[in-house]
Amino acid sequence: MLSTLTPEQREELLSHVSVVKYKKNDVIYSEGDLPTNLLCLVSGKVKIYKDGVGGRPQIMRVLGDTEYFAYRAYMAGEPFITAASAFEPCTVLKVPLEIIVDLIQRNATLAWFFIQKLAHDLGKSDERTVNLTQKHIRGRLAESLLFLKESYGLEEDGSTLSIYLSREDLANLSNMTTSNAIRTLSAFASEKLVAIDGRKIKFINIAELEKISKIG
Repeated sequence: MLSTLTPEQREELLSHVSVVKYKKNDVIYSEGDLPTNLLCLVSGKVKIYKDGVGGRPQIMRVLGDTEYFAYRAYMAGEPFITAASAFEPCTVLKVPLEIIVDLIQRNATLAWFFIQKLAHDLGKSDERTVNLTQKHIRGRLAESLLFLKESYGLEEDGSTLSIYLSREDLANLSNMTTSNAIRTLSAFASEKLVAIDGRKIKFINIAELEKISKIG
């Protein structure tokens, strides 16, 4: 984002930046809160979720380093319709959204930056909605594992997911019950598609997982 600004605008923006650190499972914002700051995740991992039927949360998105969030609701003139919390200890930059909007009104390149980001996020959201509502359980879990691989990458061994999720979080990401997530993940392990070591998940046969995800 800084590359879209003039030197003077960059200095103006940076003068309003504050840094906040969150512990694992800390709530960053809640559904119904009024947005006031653009947030940028500097380090750590964040989940964006919404409480569903019976209070079971549905994870809508996961965020990694240098991702911007928490601004759509402000631009829509509404409170947050989702919540955000830390998967692990996080460092987040905050900038008052009124400053961002003022800069957007003076800088067409910055405006285009946010238009592209919103369009990209909307496309990913639409794709996730279809996947979570139309695929069977095996397809949903395979899709979620591949989604995590795309979002966070792999460890140095080139096989292990670089995020360690609880079975409950994996279920909430896959739109299924925790018991179904446990059974399906165990089935993947017995089929030699993945290897499980506590919360660590190691890919063994990515091609087959991609096939399961595609078939749904």
